[in-house]
Amino acid sequence: MPAVRVTTVLESGGSRLIGIQVNDFPTTQQLEAEASRWWEALRQWVVLYIQTGLFNCNGLEEKLDELRHILGKADGDPLRIVGVGAGAWGSVFAALLQDNYGQYRDKVQIRIWRRPGRAVDRTTAERLFEVINSREEVLRRLIRRCAYLKYVEARLGDRTLYADEILKDGFCLNMIDTPVCPLKVVTNLQEAVWNADIVVNGLPSTETRVVFEEISHYWKERITAPIIISLAKGIEAALHPVPHIITPTKMINRATGVPMENILYLGGPNIASEIYNNEYANARICGADKWRKSLAKFLRQPHFIVWDNSDLVTHEKYLVHGEENAWSHFHLIPSGMVAALTNESATSKSVYFAHCTSEMIFITHLLAEEPEKLAGPLLADTYVTLLKGRNAWYGQMLAKGELSLDMGDSISGKGMIQGISAVRAFYELLSQPSLNVPHPEENKPVAPVELCPILKTLYKILILREQSSQAILKALRDENLNDPRERIEIAQTHAFYKPLLLGQP
Repeated sequence: MPAVRVTTVLESGGSRLIGIQVNDFPTTQQLEAEASRWWEALRQWVVLYIQTGLFNCNGLEEKLDELRHILGKADGDPLRIVGVGAGAWGSVFAALLQDNYGQYRDKVQIRIWRRPGRAVDRTTAERLFEVINSREEVLRRLIRRCAYLKYVEARLGDRTLYADEILKDGFCLNMIDTPVCPLKVVTNLQEAVWNADIVVNGLPSTETRVVFEEISHYWKERITAPIIISLAKGIEAALHPVPHIITPTKMINRATGVPMENILYLGGPNIASEIYNNEYANARICGADKWRKSLAKFLRQPHFIVWDNSDLVTHEKYLVHGEENAWSHFHLIPSGMVAALTNESATSKSVYFAHCTSEMIFITHLLAEEPEKLAGPLLADTYVTLLKGRNAWYGQMLAKGELSLDMGDSISGKGMIQGISAVRAFYELLSQPSLNVPHPEENKPVAPVELCPILKTLYKILILREQSSQAILKALRDENLNDPRERIEIAQTHAFYKPLLLGQP
């Protein structure tokens, strides 16, 4: 019986073609020679691995043992870490843990859950095939795993791939151009979480509540509560009994009953694909002293520095501050619109930036007793997402007509556009009369949203769908628009802080 070998050929024009070559089976001597060559290469690699100390780089095993000891794990009982949600950041986070600690299989088990059944469209399959063939190490890995042929078939349109299937090979649907290491993927939520020691929430804030309400059913018999690290940014608005913000950590707490001291937030100004490509980045883990420092040490890497926030009086206050950076996300959607509508005019973008930062400062004073402590993280997050974030990209695509609102807020290849839900939540909150603030000219109290023209306009564009993207430019060019400095002065000269917005007395 003949053997079939699939090969790729580099054409003179630079594109990859598929060649199918039929050969006779190799002889026994050929097989033995090939096996000997591979074993010798493996032996040399193992020697180098041990001699250079790579087997315990940066004290990884000591950090793992320390965390296992703190969690009371016995010998033979692996530390079970599971990521819930497989977007770009959730997948990269799981891959970073797998790259670091996956070698200690008897001490730690790292898995990731995502829903089954999400098909990969033909265009994405074609792009995926290009990425595979442009990276020799990925190509060789797939061939060794006997997984290459399915990507050939998908490229030819003869097979449908699924998101959970390609994630096992290291491809996140929202980040096709940046392959990660192969991951252990679980599609049954109960199987994934029922005995997990650490759960990493990689879901969008809009999905966090629903999924963790389901998870709560699987934890009814648990004796000890797991540790939960939430990566989600975003908020929900609750208007009763008083207007207040619900962050993802609060959603998890209310859905599962896990105490807040076991729920932490981790985030920072970074792009997931760049972190996996070893670009230097930093993040903050915020939470109770009980777990924060040990987890920061466990997660810290040479190129990914994790700080713990020990300088704040209460952990929950910083949890809220970290997660509520959603307001910077919704201000980034119109930044993309302005860029597209003005052909990247630097002047127009600077005008927009002046108004959007004044609105962010205004909102910060409502939410923070010491807003100056948020200035650095807020501006850093705004800056990085302006440069390469999905919210600004989404605004550009809307303004160019390449996307429509009817496509929803989950975009293929990009994931969830968090800014849309943030627009709705902040508009509803800041429209409440109980939060009235003095108007700078009319000498009367008004709802805070009346002093946020960008938020008001964006609500009409994205939520009510009454206006087109052009309305952002009209709002910026309104002759009656207040100097952004006045908005900042109002925030700085009045007792603005509203602790009830944070669910605090």
